[in-house]
Amino acid sequence: MTNPSLPDPETARAALRRVIDPEVGMNIVDLGLVYRIAAEGDALVVEMTMTSPACPLGDLILEDAEAALRPLLAEGMRLDLRLVWSPPWEPALMSESAKRHFDWRGEE
Repeated sequence: MTNPSLPDPETARAALRRVIDPEVGMNIVDLGLVYRIAAEGDALVVEMTMTSPACPLGDLILEDAEAALRPLLAEGMRLDLRLVWSPPWEPALMSESAKRHFDWRGEE
C-alpha cells in the first residue's frame, strides 16, 4: 500500500526530468539514469546511477536530484536517494527521444 503523504512515482519522475546531466545537456530520466522510484514506509526511494562510476559531476547530479525531490515530500517523510551500479548504465537505457538526439542506433 502506498503512503498518501509521498508523491507517486510519476510525480517524482517529472521532478527528476528537471535535473540535467551537465556533461551531455539532457535530463537524467531520458538518459536512463533513474532505475526505480517507490514509496516504502515513510520514505520515497529513488535508485539511480551515473553513466560511469568515474563521472566527475556525480555529486552535483545527486544534489540536484535531491533538490528536485525534497519539495514533494510532506513533513516527516524521508528521501532515500540511492546511487547504484547494477545494472551498469548503457546507452540502450536512454529514452527513444534521447537516442534520436544523440543519434544512437545501438548494435548494428
